[in-house]
Formats: sequence, structure tokens, C-alpha cells
Amino acid sequence: MTDDTRGSAVAATGRPRAIANWLYCVAVMVVIMVIVGGITRLTESGLSITQWKPITGALPPLSEADWRAEFELYKQIPEYKYVTGPAGITLADFKFIFFWEWFHRLWGRLIGFAFALPLAWFWIRQAIPPKYKVRLVALLALGGLQGAFGWFMVRSGLSGEMTDVSHFWLSIHLLTALFTLAGLVWTALDLRRLADIPGARPARLTGLSCAVAAILFVQLLLGAWVAGLNAGHASYTWPLMNGGFFTHFDQSRGMFYAVTHDPFLIHFLHRWWAWVAVAALIILARKVRPFDRRASVAIHSAFGIQIILGIATVLTQVELWVATAHQAVGALLVAAAAWGMHVVGRKP
Repeated sequence: MTDDTRGSAVAATGRPRAIANWLYCVAVMVVIMVIVGGITRLTESGLSITQWKPITGALPPLSEADWRAEFELYKQIPEYKYVTGPAGITLADFKFIFFWEWFHRLWGRLIGFAFALPLAWFWIRQAIPPKYKVRLVALLALGGLQGAFGWFMVRSGLSGEMTDVSHFWLSIHLLTALFTLAGLVWTALDLRRLADIPGARPARLTGLSCAVAAILFVQLLLGAWVAGLNAGHASYTWPLMNGGFFTHFDQSRGMFYAVTHDPFLIHFLHRWWAWVAVAALIILARKVRPFDRRASVAIHSAFGIQIILGIATVLTQVELWVATAHQAVGALLVAAAAWGMHVVGRKP
């Protein structure tokens, strides 16, 4: 085969296996991003950097004067004035929380490079199979949108009387990351199948998959609100909450406000909607099992560990590493569910 013939063959079929492996690597980076984001939230580090500098912000303060300048900026925001300042935060404490927010942003930049540069290389080499260019560009755009949502989230806690970020922006930021993760896994699975079966068509979303995805979305949204409102501290007992099955909550502003703002009610809903999600995932896993036992085992393992970690998070009073593991396995559960949905949606 001549070089011209080989080049034509690559242009016609692409390199789906290589692209799939690259997408799996990016998916792993996104899982790490979710973990670091969880630590950033749990250590109350998210507002330690008060400016968005996409280029120069990649470098941390390099001198003591630079550190003090950053600390002075932090002292201007409500979180310092009403929470950490009265608690006696020191420069050393500030350096700790600054590190997690800085690393969170740095890792986001690295994911951007890890996606954009290989994408450009595959594109120039004409190695992307037909009909996948648009999907890959959409995933790149989602990554950029994720960064923008992150800044809107931070900005929501920098002014007025807010001493924390908006739990709505936090949920948008987290759910966009998890949606991107699912998209990476789904596209990689499509490409791996194309590599094994030339001409294989992309998997489709079935009615069952859409129903499971909707139920899982509600649980993830509630989990994000629990994190944003510090609602994990609403109760440290399980299965009862503060001595009863159903917790008391503030209804003075109406039920809609309570469902979206009251930490006790949101904690209760997250705690018990989890079992609806488990039932849906069991149905999905049973549907998957005859076609791919590994995906079924992955789904069962992920939600089983997630339930245990959720209960442990409550009983340990939101211990940092337990709560971080809970969020990490949540990301793995999304990946496993995407895998299962892909299996049931494959066309012969």
C-alpha cells in the first residue's frame, strides 16, 4: 500500500479506537475534576480567588507580597466579613483554601488543553470518522461552557450579602460537568464499537434510558443543592432525621421555595429519592445484563457503594474524605449509567 493509498484509507475510516482511548483519558480527568471540585466546596475554598484571569491566573502567588495582596482582595468579600474573618482566618489558612480553588481552576485548564490539542491533531490528520466532528466540537464547547458557569458560580458569592455561592449556579456547574462526562463515555463507546464493527451505527437513547436519566438527574440536582446549602449538616442520623422520619421545615414562603431552598427538606428529598434512583438503575442493569454483564456489574457496584457512602457521610457529620468519596462515586455512577444506556441503545 502506497502512502497516498494509506492516507486515503485513514481519511475514509478514521481512527476510532485511538480517538475513543483519548476520550476515556479525558473522562478520567473530568472525574478527577469532580473530586477536586468536591474538596473545594467542602473546604469552603471556592471564593478564595476573587478574580477570573484565564491566562495569568494559571500561576499562583509567587511572593509573600503577592499572597498578601490576594488575601486583601479576599477580605473585601462578604464571606470574609461575616464568616471567616470573625472566625480568625490567618494568612496560612488562606493559602490552604486558595490552593484548592487554584488547583481546581488549573485542572480545568489542563482538561481544556487535553481535549483541544488532540482534537486539532486528529482533525488535521483527517482521522475523525464521518459524523463525529460535530459531536466532538460540541463536547469542546461544553467544556468551555463549564468554565464560564464556574465563574458565574464564584461571582454569585462575591457581592451583596451572600457569604457563599448560589446553590443554583453550583448545581449548573456540577451537572454540566457530569453531562460532559456522560457525553465523553457515550462517544467513546460509539467509537470503540465502530472500530470493532466497521459501519456500526451510533447507539440511540431509548425510552427506558430517558426515564432513568431523568430520575438520576433529579437525584444529582438534589445532591448539588445539598452541597450548595450545606444541607448535609441538617441531620447526622439515619434513617431518622432529628428523631423522626419526616423532618420539620420552613413553609412560610410556600412549598416551591421550601423545595428549592430549605436545607432540611432538600436533605430529606435527596436521602429518599435515592431509593427511586436505585430502583431505576436496577431495572436498567437487568436490561443490560444479557448483552454486557460488565456494564450491569458496574451499575450495581456504583449505586451500592454510593448508598453506603451517602449514609456514611451523614453518620460521620460530613467528614471531608467520606463526602468527597461520595461525590467521586457519584461521577462514576454517571459513567456506569451512560455505559448501560449505551448498551441498551445499540442498533444491530
